[in-house]
Amino acid sequence: MPSVVGLLEERELVARRRVEELREEADRIQAERDWKEWVIARSRVGEVLDPVEKTEQGHGQVGRTASVSGGRAEQTRSAAGAAKPRSQVPVWREGLDRSVLSVDYQRILEALGDRHRLHQGPLTCQELAAMFGLDAVPAKVEALRSKAKRLVARGWLAERQPGRFTLAQGAAGQGGGS
Repeated sequence: MPSVVGLLEERELVARRRVEELREEADRIQAERDWKEWVIARSRVGEVLDPVEKTEQGHGQVGRTASVSGGRAEQTRSAAGAAKPRSQVPVWREGLDRSVLSVDYQRILEALGDRHRLHQGPLTCQELAAMFGLDAVPAKVEALRSKAKRLVARGWLAERQPGRFTLAQGAAGQGGGS
């Protein structure tokens, strides 16, 4: 018959391991949150700087007024094609910048653009998940696959081999749209 103290020690050890696992998971989640905030910050700065400059050049006084008054600045960004969360993926065309895409789609294009510039081959969605620091569980991989397939359908990516994605010829030819 096991001792009560021995049983308590076993349960304490199990609980300590669980706490360590959860602490590691919390650290990973915090690091991912920090990283996403930096990605969003970079995207927001791009939205703020780029569309206002284009609007000022293309529409004269309207762009200057929109950049000064906060309420109209949002309308100007919308008119300039800034991406909104959960927005549709537009069909790729010459001169269309990847900033019109949501952050998740931009991340995929950036990763594949880096591979293209380094003359490396296509990536699978599992490889993309690993690059983004995601667990390669079916839900995460399938979410990436869905986004990649949507980018293929809209002409941003190519899938020359099943499940292996790379930049489409046009998007790669203009430096990936950045």
